[in-house]
Amino acid sequence: MYIPNHFREEDKQKIVAFMQQYNFGIVVNTKNGLPIATHLPFVIEERGDDVILTSHMAFANEQWKYFDGSEVLIIFSEPHAYISPKFYEKKQNVPTWNFVAVHCYGIPKFVEGDEAMLQLLEKTILSFEADYLNQFKELDEKYKMGSLHGIKGFEIVVNKIEGKYKLSQNKTEKERENIITAFEKTDDDNLRAIAELMKKK
Repeated sequence: MYIPNHFREEDKQKIVAFMQQYNFGIVVNTKNGLPIATHLPFVIEERGDDVILTSHMAFANEQWKYFDGSEVLIIFSEPHAYISPKFYEKKQNVPTWNFVAVHCYGIPKFVEGDEAMLQLLEKTILSFEADYLNQFKELDEKYKMGSLHGIKGFEIVVNKIEGKYKLSQNKTEKERENIITAFEKTDDDNLRAIAELMKKK
């Protein structure tokens, strides 16, 4: 990912927290030299110094068949916002876009066996809707196993993380204040989220 120095984020804790908040990612690899991608929810954990991404996709989705021991790319992004030149102090300016994006790289390892897959699903449920876990455990065993065999689970130990926080760091303090003030007054959650990220940055 192209990252000018003033937009580069290297604080691992901040990046992991962002990924955990915006955990619907895109996993990208290749098939016969062409890119293929799937949008998936991820469970993001830290185990020691490692960042671990866990997910699953439909067994019928052939993308997992091309997890061949090579690196894949996982993209996390949101929120984002158009930035009008009206916020700038000088008229000689052009529009731009503020956003946060994180790229992770690693080699997928399949989760094998019913017990391990059940643990993966329970971890996913705890991450997204803990209250559902008891209901899941009470499901008919045949139904549960049928669902289990319809997906392919995997984990990725991240070996490289790139964080790009493009939040008007290259603009004046007054210009940043103009954007934040305007966005905080809107009912648009996306713009308000950008304003909050700009304040933290």
